[in-house]
Amino acid sequence: MSNQDLVTLNVGGEIFTTRVSTLKQFPTSRLARMLDGRDQEFKTVDGQIFVDRDGALFSFILDFLRNRELLLPSDFSDYLRLQREALFYELDSLVDLLSQHLLQSRPAVMEVHFLNRNTQAFFRVFSSCSKAMELLSGRITVFVEQLPQMTLLPLSPQRPSHHDLVFHCGSDGPIENHAGVRYISIKPDNRKLANGTNVLGLLIDTLLKEGFHLVSTRTPAPGDKSECYVFERIRSPQILGGNKTPKPENTTKPAPSQK
Repeated sequence: MSNQDLVTLNVGGEIFTTRVSTLKQFPTSRLARMLDGRDQEFKTVDGQIFVDRDGALFSFILDFLRNRELLLPSDFSDYLRLQREALFYELDSLVDLLSQHLLQSRPAVMEVHFLNRNTQAFFRVFSSCSKAMELLSGRITVFVEQLPQMTLLPLSPQRPSHHDLVFHCGSDGPIENHAGVRYISIKPDNRKLANGTNVLGLLIDTLLKEGFHLVSTRTPAPGDKSECYVFERIRSPQILGGNKTPKPENTTKPAPSQK
């Protein structure tokens, strides 16, 4: 290997030596332009290219360029600062990867609004995560009793937006008449329930099994008879990315802390 194949950088006082081809992994980045002399911000001093940026964070960027994946310590927390450095170097794939991680780190919030009125129960479910709402909506089926054959017509819950769904169960009259009764089924449970309290219990149990945690219950307004249950779940990359095959450069793996 000739010296022309290597380049030495002084990043914020820390010295890095690597291959020229490593820094040119992404031809449109500032690092590639720096080597081609197209970016005048970087100056060569005593054979080293000086970069007035964070040297400690650059070590992670260099590792990303070498391996086309991001390997971080399990106790790493400077995601925003690392993303800022990736923006400076114009490494779009790394910026996108860190954006995904920051999004996944936020808790997904699920609110269940429940109103029991006479022989009917009304539900409105809101989620900050459209994917979680899509999965829940796919589990819920509304069965409407059809007269005079007394057959059950399966329907999907209403979706006013990507982030909420509404449905109701019960009957307009005494449920013993079995006239136009609406039943709710939530997979994998095969029961068809018309009682609102039972449906609420099954819905809450479903959310708990999906990793949500009940964080609060409240009545939205004074005198309002509706109930509100608020759940949170820390979203994981495996759940959100389960239907996609990540590209090599879009793979985040936590590394064990060094003891």
